[in-house]
Amino acid sequence: MAERIVSWHQAPSRPRFVPPPGAIDAHCHVFGPEAQYPFSAKAKYLPADAGADMLFALRDHLGFARNVIVQASCHGTDNSAMLAAIAQSDGKARGVAVVDPAISEAELEALHLGGIRAVRFNFLKRLVDETPRDRFLEVSRRLPKGWHVVIYFEADILEELRAFIDAIPVPVVIDHMGRPDVTQGPAGAEMVAFRRLLETRADIHFKPTCPDRLDPSGDPWDKFAAAVAPLVADYPDRCIWGTDWPHPNQQAVLPDDGHLVDMIARIAPTADMQRSLLVTNPERLYWAD
Repeated sequence: MAERIVSWHQAPSRPRFVPPPGAIDAHCHVFGPEAQYPFSAKAKYLPADAGADMLFALRDHLGFARNVIVQASCHGTDNSAMLAAIAQSDGKARGVAVVDPAISEAELEALHLGGIRAVRFNFLKRLVDETPRDRFLEVSRRLPKGWHVVIYFEADILEELRAFIDAIPVPVVIDHMGRPDVTQGPAGAEMVAFRRLLETRADIHFKPTCPDRLDPSGDPWDKFAAAVAPLVADYPDRCIWGTDWPHPNQQAVLPDDGHLVDMIARIAPTADMQRSLLVTNPERLYWAD
């Protein structure tokens, strides 16, 4: 059996930053447990178990109240592990599913009843097999009322995705800002291109997340803070935040989740900005009903 990847910090610190009441970790995952929820045969990585109990313990440790669980690529289109975690959350979790484009309306409604409020389209070829974009668009036209689309891509394909994003008929959330090169600063070409995307539609939201993935300078990720704080300041009503725990396929660098939380005060320095980022904006997307 292949060795399972442990991608999370074993003893994260308690953050200095205290999230506001009702704060939501709006980007996190669960892995398995594999004995109950097997990983996909197409998975590009094989993680160790990181189930609901671990996620909710981390939530409490970091000072958050709720979670939005995003389907991890290692589980493919079988959302069972995520749905089970939501069911265990006592109403404190919602989810983002990955679905087969052929999914029926009845199956979509069952996901809605299970706490799902969005579908995710992943364009990272190193993580998933490619799906034709017209099939993604067809799914986006059949989503239950109040759902949105989450998109994960890297900055080098942003321009070729512009027409696709424009054609999505529901609100859009961009994971990790489309992974721009933050080392170039807030005026860097990829940050500017992302701003141009935000200007095309008022219903595009983004996650100013994953300094551990985007800033090679390492903790405390000063280049990330410098590049991203102006973006959050200019679009305070269009951003949501999450830990990305358990940091899929990040075995080379294990970020301290307490330090990730402390980044919030650097990119959203006022109480109003923090409440928008952590409470108001994710509530509107995931708990509006």
